[in-house]
Amino acid sequence: MNTQTAITTLFLDIGGVLLTNGWDRAARKLAVQTFNLDAAETDERHHLTFDTYEVGKLTLDEYLSRVVFYTERSFTRETFKEFMFAQSAPYPEMLELVSRLKTTYQLKIAIVNNEGRELNEHRIRQFGINRFVDFYISSCFVHFRKPDADIYRIALDIAQVAPEEVVYLEDRSMFVDVANGLGINGICHVDYPTTLKALAAFGLK
Repeated sequence: MNTQTAITTLFLDIGGVLLTNGWDRAARKLAVQTFNLDAAETDERHHLTFDTYEVGKLTLDEYLSRVVFYTERSFTRETFKEFMFAQSAPYPEMLELVSRLKTTYQLKIAIVNNEGRELNEHRIRQFGINRFVDFYISSCFVHFRKPDADIYRIALDIAQVAPEEVVYLEDRSMFVDVANGLGINGICHVDYPTTLKALAAFGLK
């Protein structure tokens, strides 16, 4: 930590920090059970194509055509998409914390996340993330995914800040390590109390 440099900017992940993960292993397992899908086939198809969806090179419908609707189903695409969207839930304390920090310290707030476009836009709208976020460096918009260091370089360029001015909240330790390697002050988010304490060490109380 560089205690001589004032923090001007927060970089934030969404899934695991502000909200639950959007389409993770648990959500896919529930989908398999709910829609009576073949678990092994669904998982393999997902892993073969999901990265392509997250970097913005597939639409959600194209992803679903490869993973679910490659064969005739007894349910519709709309029913399945509604199920996908319904798996997201907020972490109210974290949403309120970031909003309060922005107001108190006049921070720039940037999202740096891996997410497909339709899921990303739904989650931003549904949970009011636009209320306090200034920039979105989402994989589906910039065509890079974490842990590619270029997504962090793009975020720094867009925010026009030096790495030492940034605190980055992320729930995956590998991604924190990559950001730290660029000089960004990374905090691996585990829960609200420990993150509060870590932020205070950077002067964000």
